[in-house]
Amino acid sequence: MQLVSATVPVQGLLPWDFLRRGAPGARGFWARGERWVAHRGVEAAIVAAGAHRFDRVREAAARLPGASDDIRVRLYGGFAFRADHRPGDAWEGFPSACFHLPRMELTGDSSGEGRLRLQAIVSPAAAAARREELESEVRELAGELARSQASRPSPVVAKTGGRLVATDREAWNAAVEAILDAIEQGGLTKAVLARTLDVILEEAVGPVELTETLFRRNPGTHLFLFEPAAGRALLGAAPEALATVRRGVFHATAVAGSVGVGSGRAEREVLAAHLLSSEKDRAEHRLVVDDMVARLAAVATDVRAADEPHVLSLARIQHLETEVRARVSGGRHVLDMVAALHPTPAVCGVPQEVALDLLDSQEPFERGWYAGPVGWFTIDGDGHFVPALRTAVGTGGEWRLFAGAGIVRGSRAEGEWDETSIKFQPVLRALEARGGRLPRVEEA
Repeated sequence: MQLVSATVPVQGLLPWDFLRRGAPGARGFWARGERWVAHRGVEAAIVAAGAHRFDRVREAAARLPGASDDIRVRLYGGFAFRADHRPGDAWEGFPSACFHLPRMELTGDSSGEGRLRLQAIVSPAAAAARREELESEVRELAGELARSQASRPSPVVAKTGGRLVATDREAWNAAVEAILDAIEQGGLTKAVLARTLDVILEEAVGPVELTETLFRRNPGTHLFLFEPAAGRALLGAAPEALATVRRGVFHATAVAGSVGVGSGRAEREVLAAHLLSSEKDRAEHRLVVDDMVARLAAVATDVRAADEPHVLSLARIQHLETEVRARVSGGRHVLDMVAALHPTPAVCGVPQEVALDLLDSQEPFERGWYAGPVGWFTIDGDGHFVPALRTAVGTGGEWRLFAGAGIVRGSRAEGEWDETSIKFQPVLRALEARGGRLPRVEEA
């Protein structure tokens, strides 16, 4: 078998109509800066579980048919936070690992230039005929999308009521105290405690509409949408890159330590200066940087991190951020980097196993893919992954939001609760922009 494809250049096409045409069905969207890719359909799927799931995904991808042209084939998807994850409840349809080789891809950037690609796995005997069919289909689809986008009226945002169901505040306080007790007793330095916020709407807000609003309102983040099957989608706006590999060069950003943005530019700058001078936040941040550098030493060379963090200022929150770079030796794959790094102290804790055990007992919900690595990779080993943060999973009528905070010596339950409330804001404000009339998080 082999993979055949047909590609046409497009101008000015946006991903939203393209994605809506894929409903119901598998689809996804990934954006980094001004560049994005959207995909629909499934030509091949890889599902894996267990402790060796990263290796199994890589091995399965290597067995896929090669492309008959020089196009670099990408697979899109991700991994659950825990290797022993099983799909169910809010995470129905999300196995421990799942990647799709899509039937259709649309790429673009701020210049308006992009490409539309259709691909299919066929026998060598049928390759020529199927390529001709794809060439006809891709031109027709490009024309349909252009006409649809040009004639689409301005969307009408219908108001809909909603309610919030938050993690119990007393349970949160008790969990923070349990982690602080473990830190005082020794053996634990940090644990990242998460909580949930359920949004129940009277009328559904679909994943494409929600992702479009997140994309427009959260510049500087890594946007993602992944719907492995019709009915339940994961989306979010992560602040950091877990692992990017391009032609032998590795890049990631270590992000830990947070503060709000205030009500204006002057207050934002004051808060940023406070964050840079905070001993607690800098110590928490250094834990993440040092751990990433140590783990990368086993799978990369020339590992280096910036000497000092800088402030990453986003729409509703600011973080300490440090760039981490390395060289990837021959034969190494981006999934090797992901396997070595996940879970980082930014989403789990230090030491890792101690933190995982404690979170098992203190988080009364299934993390699922929250804080797991999501992204894409090429069969030859390049790729881009982010932790699934600022995340929501849902059906349109109901969305479960996740947010976490790093608990270290000196943390206070009230302050960490407030930090997670800020981290819910990107999705909550996007829901409101799409018509959701929601109470304040503090009222939930």
